[in-house]
Amino acid sequence: MLKAFTRNYEDNSTEAGFQFTFYCDLCHDGYKSSFIESTSHKKGNLLRGIGRGVSIGASLLGAYNVGHNVERGTDVLGERFHGMSPEWQKEHETAFGNAQNEAQGHFHRCHSCRQWVCDDDFNDEDGLCVQCAPRQNVAVAAARSKKMVEDIEEKAQSTQVFKGEIDKRTVVCPECGKPSSEGKFCNNCGASLQAPKCEVCGAPFAASMKFCGECGAPRQAAKPAGTCPACQFVNAPGTKFCGNCGGKL
Repeated sequence: MLKAFTRNYEDNSTEAGFQFTFYCDLCHDGYKSSFIESTSHKKGNLLRGIGRGVSIGASLLGAYNVGHNVERGTDVLGERFHGMSPEWQKEHETAFGNAQNEAQGHFHRCHSCRQWVCDDDFNDEDGLCVQCAPRQNVAVAAARSKKMVEDIEEKAQSTQVFKGEIDKRTVVCPECGKPSSEGKFCNNCGASLQAPKCEVCGAPFAASMKFCGECGAPRQAAKPAGTCPACQFVNAPGTKFCGNCGGKL
């Protein structure tokens, strides 16, 4: 009966030889033992069609065989190699023992959680796995990084990024009545989009105002866009100089 020092392992053996992969209980990184050639295979004592080269991990669970016990693995192992010669079976058990001795030099058993872990996941100073006793420098670096992210997010929450005004009003051209952009002239007809001003005090008129809110003067009827203030000639919208008198519009 094969009994591994760790519950997470694969049997990569074939009729030609023996090899095993042992996995860390934390990170699941594996260590594959050296390949041992079968001497009985050379003598032609193996049955054809027996060796399939499929790992016990794949036969049991797929990827890493995590969580299944050794007894179940032994049953499947026996079914897999059923019919192999006694010489091969003996070689197999011996190779498995040698592979464990080889792999144990790359694993440590945590005295707290009893898991077998690789060198990277073992805290030598405390004699425990890094899950039970995290390395101080790693824990400090992780804590600093976490705090830095929290500070950045807190700073971002208190920072004013948008300084504009939130206004849902739609700019409508007073001439053609169509929605326009926020420019000075209508992008449909070219009429000026600037609010009319009181001719007495110069205060701007809102669209619905009939009298000036500053001086009370009545709002005069709107003149067509392009009307020359000097000669009252109506020019095409967007014209910069009057076509009648040459005055600046």
